Amino acid sequence: MSLSMTINSQSTITIDEIWKDYKYIPNRVPGFNFMKDGRHYTRLENNTIVKYDLTTGEKVEDLVSGDNMDKTSGFSGKIGSYEFNEDESLIVIKSESEPIYRRSSKAYFHIYNRKENSLQAVNEDDKISYATLSPDANKIAYVWKNDIYYMNIEDGITLPVTSDGKMNHIINGSADWVYEEEFSFAKAFFWGPDSKQIAYQKFDETEVPEFTLTNYRNKLYPEYVTFKYPKVGEKNAIVSAHIYHLDNEKTINVSINDSKEFYLPRLHWTQDNNKLFIYKMNRHQNQLDILAADSKTGDVDVILTEKNEYYIDITDDIRFLKNGKEFIWSSEKSGFNHLYLHKINGEEIRPLTQGDFDVTSFYGYDEESKSLYYQAAENSPLERQIYKVNIKGNKKKTIASSKGTNDAQFSSTFEYYINTYSNINTPATYTVFNNKHKMVRAIEDNNSLQKIQNEEKVETMEFFDFTTSEGTSLNGWMLKPANFDENGQYPVFMYLYGGPGSQQVTDSWKGQNYWWFQMLAQQGYVVACVDNRGTGGRGEKFKKMTYLQLGHYETIDQIESAKYLGALKYIDKSRIGIFGWSYGGYMSSLCLLKGNDVFKSAIAVAPVTNWRWYDSVYTERYMRTEKENPDGYAKNSPVNFAYKLKGNYLLIHGMGDDNVHFQNSVEMANALIAANKQFDTYYYPNRHHGISGGGARLHLYNKMTNFLMEKL
Repeated sequence: MSLSMTINSQSTITIDEIWKDYKYIPNRVPGFNFMKDGRHYTRLENNTIVKYDLTTGEKVEDLVSGDNMDKTSGFSGKIGSYEFNEDESLIVIKSESEPIYRRSSKAYFHIYNRKENSLQAVNEDDKISYATLSPDANKIAYVWKNDIYYMNIEDGITLPVTSDGKMNHIINGSADWVYEEEFSFAKAFFWGPDSKQIAYQKFDETEVPEFTLTNYRNKLYPEYVTFKYPKVGEKNAIVSAHIYHLDNEKTINVSINDSKEFYLPRLHWTQDNNKLFIYKMNRHQNQLDILAADSKTGDVDVILTEKNEYYIDITDDIRFLKNGKEFIWSSEKSGFNHLYLHKINGEEIRPLTQGDFDVTSFYGYDEESKSLYYQAAENSPLERQIYKVNIKGNKKKTIASSKGTNDAQFSSTFEYYINTYSNINTPATYTVFNNKHKMVRAIEDNNSLQKIQNEEKVETMEFFDFTTSEGTSLNGWMLKPANFDENGQYPVFMYLYGGPGSQQVTDSWKGQNYWWFQMLAQQGYVVACVDNRGTGGRGEKFKKMTYLQLGHYETIDQIESAKYLGALKYIDKSRIGIFGWSYGGYMSSLCLLKGNDVFKSAIAVAPVTNWRWYDSVYTERYMRTEKENPDGYAKNSPVNFAYKLKGNYLLIHGMGDDNVHFQNSVEMANALIAANKQFDTYYYPNRHHGISGGGARLHLYNKMTNFLMEKL
């Protein structure tokens, strides 16, 4: 009997159950569409928008069913998603949505008038993007073919805001690829609070180099998809900010006036109809200016400047108080991410949170109680609790203190919130609390999945920490095999991501991979994960110390982690493997090559293999350009160390990956071939960065499991 047969006989969890039957999916509670009264919410169920009472969970009424809507306006009858206007008299319905990239999409949009029971197409002839009602709900703006339009709802007349949009040249009102991916937004136009102005960004990507993906669709010739993708040191799109005035049909150009390259990663209207905040960042991303633009003239004042010796992360942590005189925003200037109150002219009034911990989410500000709510890693980098503090920065209170990970969604009036809680061994539970922080009711406890955990005899995931030879304390988790014997000799399978600000070692549920790891434990593996230097939850110094040397300290830490594990008496140090995806694939490649005397096998899915092939915004944030930092690139790109391969290497990539291009794995293969190194490779035609669809995820995990059985 072979080793793999002996091992397999011990397992009750199977790949098919995880990735084909989806037997182990927890019950989820999707995000709540809270209504303005703060007590009710709506949900899309069976093509019907249903209203519920948050406090009881009881259904109140069916608001509208897609099956019963008028189809004469071109509506398919299927509601994809929806959004209310402020007084909830109108519902914007999105249908037949098609993804473009990670956040962008196009779809058909219709406006449903609840009082009149009528349906109106926004653009009946074609799919459009980001249809958004004006605050007064009299108009709706959208992007079509790289231009912005708006429609008067009363008469249905559509008017252009811009007219120079052109594919792969000019984009109005939508982010280009790199802004969408690295600054995390797709819609790039914003109604003014008076409904008479639209602020928007224009991307001139004419000079940005193009990249072409090849898709295979069972036709005579492949399909080629060409798009603008700025790689390291290449030309970015020229981005500008504009304000269109509907009354006189005039466009005001915001006066940025800078001959150097810059980014405009955020636009925010203040409470003042004539004042627009614009975030402006230099290409090195280590200086952020907040500009206050006059919407009538386009003139700007720099109200706040933040500089950093490394880089600045852009967030959406900004709230304008209704008094129009103050705003809240976050900064890492103390060495940890905290919230601050500023005057509208930029002057700091006071810190609102303080201490040697990171604020990890800012939920919002309740004007009535003058309190702000946030999540923080105050107790431990592994945990998240939820807190409340007043606008004076005192009377702090912990409102969700359970050990593990707490996350919250607050109702529109802050009278209620839903706490989503999990820990590393327990799937998420969803519970309603009131603003006195008393439990109102449980929505979902996932007891059925916990019962399956007992039936499958899963093992407990445990945390550990150790100190490296360089004196750094690192956190990890470990899953020991079924019927663990301290006198045994087990192979170790390490999992990692390791990228800047990320965390894998947290006291939170690990999703589908939890079950794969449990399956591997049932088959005799120790599964472990360590967060290296450069990861999040431990302040700016720990996170940003990898600056200009991505991969260097992270690889040292992972090699030391493997040595630490290999020194445990129950570990067979000759059988240590490692697996990662994306940045994790980059890391697993470096670990196998630079740690060739420690690691026996590695799996790399969608890895960056040379930073010069990745996008400008992400890579230059951490590495600057190759011209500025040649050693950082040369010494930390796996493609340059192919000659060091000794162990077993499985290289996997989706050929349609618009993010980390297939080019990375092809060039890695070339380098390995040139070095006469044998390796395994798998490619997935037409699949994006996530490698899914058409059975691809099942296929992938079967391949990886078989590789481990054979090579580890």
